[in-house]
Order: sequence, then structure tokens, then C-alpha cells
Amino acid sequence: MELYATHGYEGTTTAEIAAAANVNLRTFFRHFPDKREVLFGGEEHARSTLADDILGAPESLGPAEVLRRAFTRAAEAQQQDADAALARMNVIAATPALRERDLAKAAMLTETLASALQHRGVPAAVADLVAAMGWATYQHAAAAWIRDPDKNLPDHLDAAYDDLAAAVSTITPQSDR
Repeated sequence: MELYATHGYEGTTTAEIAAAANVNLRTFFRHFPDKREVLFGGEEHARSTLADDILGAPESLGPAEVLRRAFTRAAEAQQQDADAALARMNVIAATPALRERDLAKAAMLTETLASALQHRGVPAAVADLVAAMGWATYQHAAAAWIRDPDKNLPDHLDAAYDDLAAAVSTITPQSDR
């Protein structure tokens, strides 16, 4: 993160990363296919943890609340190493090629979330919608955290979910019109 922060993503080489980590290039490439994956390592673990949180949530919770609970736990985990998380988010936000990779990550994550919700009995169309909504809300909170790091990520997430709840509470279901 120091190299990315100092030289920018484009200005940092894999050789520099390997040297900073005190490993040779061969060892680096055993762990990461390229330098962008340094920023996205742990992605599978994050998806798995979120899915486990969804599947383990109390049955009494609706799908949106299940996601709010899972994302709150993820936000609390990120807050434990806030400096590193913010540095990572800033590098991604400042680099178009990384934002593209982040979008691909988002697609895989929302598929995982939707699948976990379906395993809870949520219909596929609703699970897809709620998963996309949950991820968008989390991303909204993360962007707010980048702009205002003095407030912690779980608090930004609570504010985002409160704003979402207020916004959707004004939608009248088609059946009630």
C-alpha cells in the first residue's frame, strides 16, 4: 500500500512490490497472478464470510435485514484495520483499471449473496434485487468513508441503510395502487 500510495498504481512495479515484501518475483507470482490482485486478495474469503453470515442469520429476519447484518459485520472487520482498508479503497477509486476489476468483483459478490439468500428461501428475482441493493448500499457507505474517514465505516453503513429505508418506504407497491 505504501508503494501504491507513493508511486501510484501505474508507477509501482511487481519487482518493487516483491522487494518491499522481501521475496523474489517467482514467489510473488506464486501468490498473485499480477500486481492488481495484491489489492483484491482475500476476495474469496470475504464472499464466503458474507454467505456464511447470510445463511446463519436468524430466520425471523427479512432478506434486506439479513444483508444489512452481514455487511455490518464486514464493515466492522474492515474497521479493525481502517488505515489499510482506506488506503486500498483510495488506490482503487483513483485507478480506472482497478475500478473495472472492482466491478467484476461486485458481480461475483452479488451472485454469491443472491445464492445464499435463495438458500434461505428467497425467490431468485428478489434475491438478485436485494443482493444488488445491498452491495450498492455497502459501496455507497465505503465511498462516504473515503470522503469522511473520521466517521467509522459501520456508522456510514448505518446511515446508508437508513437513507435507503427512508427512500424505499415511499414506494407504493403496484398491488396497492
